[in-house]
Amino acid sequence: MTTHTAHFVHQIARPCGFPTAADFAHVTAPVPEPGPGTALVENLLLSVDPYHRGLMDGGEGGFELDAPLEGRAVGRVVASCDPGLREGDLVFHRAGWRTHALVTPGADGTRRLRGHDGVPLEAYLSHLGGTGLTAYAALTRTAALRSGEDLFVSAAAGGVGTATGHIARLLGARRIVGSAGSAAKVRHLTDVLGFDAAFDYHDGPVGEQLAHAAPDGIDVYVDNVGGDHLEGAIDALREYGRIAWVGAISMHNGDRSPAAPRNLFEVVHKSLRLEGVLVRNHTNLQEELEEFLVPHLRSGRIGTDTTVVQGFDRTVEAFLGMLRGENLGKMLVRIDN
Repeated sequence: MTTHTAHFVHQIARPCGFPTAADFAHVTAPVPEPGPGTALVENLLLSVDPYHRGLMDGGEGGFELDAPLEGRAVGRVVASCDPGLREGDLVFHRAGWRTHALVTPGADGTRRLRGHDGVPLEAYLSHLGGTGLTAYAALTRTAALRSGEDLFVSAAAGGVGTATGHIARLLGARRIVGSAGSAAKVRHLTDVLGFDAAFDYHDGPVGEQLAHAAPDGIDVYVDNVGGDHLEGAIDALREYGRIAWVGAISMHNGDRSPAAPRNLFEVVHKSLRLEGVLVRNHTNLQEELEEFLVPHLRSGRIGTDTTVVQGFDRTVEAFLGMLRGENLGKMLVRIDN
C-alpha cells in the first residue's frame, strides 16, 4: 500500500447462509482530499462485528452492494479542513473496512479520542468502544446490576461477553457464569478472566448446564445468543430478574425466525423484565464508561481482551473467523500502514 492509494472492502453479493470470501471484493481508488468541514483519516485499527452479518442481507438500513462497508475504526488525521480536528489527532469513526476515510466531526459518532496515557490503542475498539459501551449500558442501565447479585452471560468469550464479565466484577457481582463454544474458551473464562463457572453449550442442554453451574439461580442475564440460551436463562432467573438482550447470534446466517422460548410465560409468572440494548441509545455514557474503566486498564487489572489480525487484506478473513468463533474477546484488524 502507498499513501496515494486507498483500499476498500466492498460487498458484491448477498450471502446465502454463512458468508464466503466470494461475497466480497478488494477495491482501490485514489486517496480522497478533504473539503470544508471534513478531515482525512488514515485508519490504524478496524472492527469486525456480529451485527455486520445482518446488514449484509440488505433491506432497510442494510449495506449496499458494490460500496464500501461501514464499521467502527480508529485512525489518525493526516489532513484536515475542520477546526475540530488537527493533523495527528486520533479519531474514532464508523467508516471502517477501508484504509482511508473522510470524516466529519460529530457525524455518525465521529469523535477525537482523549488518548489516555497507558491505555493501548486496541482498547478504544474493545472495552472503551462500542463493545464495552454495550456491556456497560446493559449492566448499569438496562439490567441495573446490584452488588452481590448473580449474573449469567452467553457468548461470554466474545467481545461484549468479555467486557460484561469484567464490568460486572467491578460492579460487585457475586457469582458470574458464562457459556462459550469450546473447552478452550471455557478454560479461558474461568482461568484467565475469573468467571466463577462456565460451560460449553455443545456439551448438553443449556438449561441443564446452567442449572448445574448456578444451582441457586441468577438475578441478571446478558443475552448475546437468544434461542436455547434465553430459554435456559428464563428458567434460572429468580423472581424480579432482569434480561438485557444484546444480540442473537443463534439467528445469524439465515435463521431469522427461531421458535419462541417454550417457557416465555415465566416472564409474567416471575415478574421478570426483558429489554433490548442498542448501543446507539447510550452514547451519552461514553465519558462515564471511560472514567470507570481507564484506571483499571492502566493498572492492568483488566486487559484489552482482543484478537488482532494483521493486515488490511485479511479483513474478510477476520470477519469470517469471528463468525466462526475463532476469537477470544474483540476481533480487530490492524492495518499494515
